[in-house]
Amino acid sequence: MRWIGHSTNLVGLPTEFLASCDYNDAPLPLRISGVREFNRDLFEMLGEAENAAEAAQAFTLYMNAMFGIDPEQKETPAPGRPRRYRSSFLKLIRGWGFDSNGVEGAVLKGWVESRFGLFPTFHKQPMRRISSPVWTTYVEEKMSSRFHNNSIQTQLDLLFEFCQWALAKYFAPGATHLTLHRGVNALEDHSIYERRGDGRVTLRFNNLVSFSSERDVASCFGDTILTVRAPVAKILFFNELLPSHPLKGEGEVLLIGGDYQAEARRL
Repeated sequence: MRWIGHSTNLVGLPTEFLASCDYNDAPLPLRISGVREFNRDLFEMLGEAENAAEAAQAFTLYMNAMFGIDPEQKETPAPGRPRRYRSSFLKLIRGWGFDSNGVEGAVLKGWVESRFGLFPTFHKQPMRRISSPVWTTYVEEKMSSRFHNNSIQTQLDLLFEFCQWALAKYFAPGATHLTLHRGVNALEDHSIYERRGDGRVTLRFNNLVSFSSERDVASCFGDTILTVRAPVAKILFFNELLPSHPLKGEGEVLLIGGDYQAEARRL
């Protein structure tokens, strides 16, 4: 399957390399162009934090000030008009937790496509070509005006950069990889390139995919556990990053996808 993505992206690496097992074996840092440079105040605030909790508070305050996404900053409707809420990255993550194939999931997958160049491989159905009804549905949902009224792409850019900063500073200093687990059913339905006798497989994940840092948690979601060495540089979000926990699974991690080598073990 050749379906990979765009020839260009915003992280300065060839998309095909970023999607490959070669990248995962020896990952390079990923930075979304211009985000840290245009948000120096945020990273100065983060640099003054004495622990992860203070850093999370600084990030939350910055996002509230920039995008007005705390509950007290709801849009005031005109007389006779319905009240509207500003879109926020937290709503997207919460929606992903309920259904990664919903509109929120399409917006998140669209952000990955835009910034990292990777096409999604599944949204409600398998996706293998652009000229298809499945792709049209995905495009309609990823452009939903409900989630594009408050610079949502920029919010996600900042979330990714904060996540990478926090991992390097507090949660995984010096680490290039984390061991993550994903429970799946019907492994044969996944895009598997290679099977080895020792239970290892090479397969392609969706451009954004949920994992867990806890094997026991992953076992609740399928009869086969896929275990990967995930590049820290590909992590978008994990529950411990912020004091609120919008994802439904303990230890849940949102990971940029592509081709991975995984150990597959049936329960």
